Amino acid sequence: MIKFFQNLFGKEEVQVASLSVLGVDMHSHILPGIDDGAATVEQSLELVRGMQELGYRKLIMTPHIMSDFYRNTPEIIRMQLKVLQDAVTAEGIDMELACAAEHYLDEALLQKLEDNEELLTFGDNYLLFETSFLNEPLNLREAIFRMQSLGYKPVLAHPERYTYFYGKFNDLVSLREQGVLLQPNLNSLTGYYSPGAKMIIEKLIDAGLVDFLGSDAHSLKHIANLQKVLCSKYLVKALELPLLNSKL
Repeated sequence: MIKFFQNLFGKEEVQVASLSVLGVDMHSHILPGIDDGAATVEQSLELVRGMQELGYRKLIMTPHIMSDFYRNTPEIIRMQLKVLQDAVTAEGIDMELACAAEHYLDEALLQKLEDNEELLTFGDNYLLFETSFLNEPLNLREAIFRMQSLGYKPVLAHPERYTYFYGKFNDLVSLREQGVLLQPNLNSLTGYYSPGAKMIIEKLIDAGLVDFLGSDAHSLKHIANLQKVLCSKYLVKALELPLLNSKL
């Protein structure tokens, strides 16, 4: 849904999009107490209400799994999902909740792939993963090949934020040609993270290389900035792409 705000002279001024077009967010840190997102159930509920006001009907929450910092397991994540589902029901909030994970590409993830351990996915076996923001992992393509050989569909979280792709946009194009789906963060559209991230997400949208859009919401600050995103011309353009969010 696109709304138009008009100035006093009746001329079109700003297009305001609604995230209800997406309907489903597939990247957030709203589950309580297990990573750098919401710390308590009360904070989680505030975030769920904020996402509902933005137009979302379903949240697939993706806590970090990172061997050095966040040693979450599928069992821990599912347990916290149940805690939040119960709280949402008790508060009478109409929001569907589900979980997956944001897997950090480290040796522990490679070992889990080697051992074929359970990895939390969403939708059609989509596996959300991230890497270091500064340095391209030497095992990036090895990990992607392993994911695909096990039947996973790899989804690279916030590709616009990896500085090692700056000046090497064709490397992102190459990854997508190899079957890696790309999920930029909505807040990058306002330059929230950096001018470089804003430039890359705009190039990805222009090239039609966006498969999912995610909030990556950790706090109310992120949700407040999403209100600014609604006025982005590039959001309007992105919502015209064949995004997969609404099919989840």
